[in-house]
Amino acid sequence: KAMLLLKKKRYQEQLLDKTENQISNLERMVQDIEFTQIEMKVIEGLKIGNECLNKMHQVMSIEEVERIIGETEDAVEYQRQIDEILAGSLTEEDEDAILEELNAITQEQVELPEVPSEPLPEKIPEASPVKNRPKPELVAAS
Repeated sequence: KAMLLLKKKRYQEQLLDKTENQISNLERMVQDIEFTQIEMKVIEGLKIGNECLNKMHQVMSIEEVERIIGETEDAVEYQRQIDEILAGSLTEEDEDAILEELNAITQEQVELPEVPSEPLPEKIPEASPVKNRPKPELVAAS
């Protein structure tokens, strides 16, 4: 009877090992399927992106881009010529009027606020240093 129980125990252990292996295989298969689904989504996204790029290339040819750039350069050159004409069109009377206006502005008395007489407080160390980002420079169109 003990021998029969040991055989039964051994059989159940083997059955348990096989079941664990099957469960492990099933889990691996599920992971592979999930990974394959993700790969399919990535491929579908790449396909859609490629189609969009092809449509954009059909709409904008290299010749079209070069034409737009040329037109832009022409417009900039035309504006520069206009600026030069306007800058050179001031007569001497206009220049004199401008100088008189500038002198009038600089001669005006500007009332400044009073300066405090108390001493400045001691410098308090900051808890966290604030980074000052440089402000972008504005560039005039030419």
